[in-house]
Amino acid sequence: MKYRLTLDKNVDFSPAAEVEEIFQNVRTILTTTKGTVPLLRDFGFSFEHLDKPIHLAQSLTRTEMIEAIERWEPRAKVEKIEFEESAEDAMSGLSRPVITLSIGENNE
Repeated sequence: MKYRLTLDKNVDFSPAAEVEEIFQNVRTILTTTKGTVPLLRDFGFSFEHLDKPIHLAQSLTRTEMIEAIERWEPRAKVEKIEFEESAEDAMSGLSRPVITLSIGENNE
C-alpha cells in the first residue's frame, strides 16, 4: 500500500500501528542531522545541500533521502519524492518534501 508522508513536527511515542511507527521512524531519520547521534554518527540526514541552487538542491536531497530511508528503515520503500512550494515559499527558496512510501508485503 502507498502512503504520502510529510515532515511535520508531531511526535507519537507510542504509535498504534506499524505504519504509524514506520512514518515516525522516517520522520526521525530525515529530521536528525547526520553526526549528532553519539555512537551512531552515520544516522540521520545531511543538510549540506541547502544553500545550492533549488533544482540541484532538490535533486541531491532526493537522492540522499532515498539512501537514508533504505538504510535505516528497510520496511519502507520510497516510491517518489516531490517538493511542494507555495508562492511565499518560492520567494524565500523554501521547498517542502512530500514522500510517497510503499509499505507492505510486496516491498521487495
